[in-house]
Amino acid sequence: MSTVTPARTDDRTSADDEVRGAWRVVAEREVTTRVREKSYVYSALFMVVGVVATVVLTSILGGRPTDYTVAVTDQASAAIVSSASDVVNRSDDGSTAEPREFTSTAAAEEAVRDGDVDAALVATGTGYEVVGDEEVDSTLSAALTAVGTSEALQANAERLGVDLDELQAGSTVSERLLDPAESDAGARQLAAYVFLILFYITAITFGMSIAQSVVQEKESRVVEILAAAVPIRAMLWGKIAGNTLLAFAQILLLAVAGIGALALTGETGLLSSLGPAVGMYVVFFVLGFVALAGLWAVAGSLASRQEDLQSTTMPGQVLLFAPYIIAFSAGAGVKTVVSMLPIMSAMLMPSRMAEGGVPVWQIVVAVVVNVVGAVLIVRLAARLYERTLMRTERKIGFGEALRLSE
Repeated sequence: MSTVTPARTDDRTSADDEVRGAWRVVAEREVTTRVREKSYVYSALFMVVGVVATVVLTSILGGRPTDYTVAVTDQASAAIVSSASDVVNRSDDGSTAEPREFTSTAAAEEAVRDGDVDAALVATGTGYEVVGDEEVDSTLSAALTAVGTSEALQANAERLGVDLDELQAGSTVSERLLDPAESDAGARQLAAYVFLILFYITAITFGMSIAQSVVQEKESRVVEILAAAVPIRAMLWGKIAGNTLLAFAQILLLAVAGIGALALTGETGLLSSLGPAVGMYVVFFVLGFVALAGLWAVAGSLASRQEDLQSTTMPGQVLLFAPYIIAFSAGAGVKTVVSMLPIMSAMLMPSRMAEGGVPVWQIVVAVVVNVVGAVLIVRLAARLYERTLMRTERKIGFGEALRLSE
């Protein structure tokens, strides 16, 4: 009896070493094959350019002052516009309002219709009227209204011999926010959407590539040759590892490009506030993609031809599309719950972090849930992959695959 146990232990160790060595070979094959494809290189470059362009354009358009032109028909209106320019500048740093004189109200309105001016300030029997085409910019309209009202009150007070300061005593209304929004809220919201879209595109692209490669190997019977030399489980692990490495490299490249663009455009404040979200985005992406890669590989093993992928990849597509829809349409409570579920949290939690205000405990829960979920999903995927990979005669459903004996 003493000679049997060591032999079994040695056999088990040898098998484990064989699996470990085999999955590395498969992973290297996945990486080298994909890197040689021009489509992979071009898509990565295209996404880098897109991220950099988004950051640069947001910085330029978001910080650009606006020079408003207002049509007037008399000197009093021109004076109001000139005074309103200071108000506009305080409301929107660097912006100005400049009067342009016209001979009549009709001419001023025609200039508004033609788009030659942003608005017109026209005197009426009861005061002034701000005239726009489809709409008047809220900052400009508020400034013209405030200055016009102030000028009229001043004139009326002087005419009636009233001290305007005494008349306005106690009328000051100030604003105090209990939970003020951050000044870069718009940029944070954009970053949240970019996180979602990049994860969705990358996961779909690499996921379909995994499923298609598995089906191609089944259709060409290459899988039978590979299975004779490599354990099936090692084939799955190799595909997951290789494609996760490729996807991680692409996401890391995009993160570096985005951070570099923020630094070059001088958005250091936004960079410091988004830094943790970007770092956790990479972590969540890896955890989420590992689980998804297992599902995509199983989707390929269930299919017997390329046309079958439309149905076998549906669960993976739903898992990606659901959080995408939730992010744009669901309430805060739903987002909070879903952002702590496996796979879905990989998309939603970094987006919530980009927007700000996420408690640390929720981030920790999401990470732990993703780690546990990835392990369980990959283990389940390995069982299904071993049961279905060699069945090339027809498409197999997920339910049937679960019922199959190994």
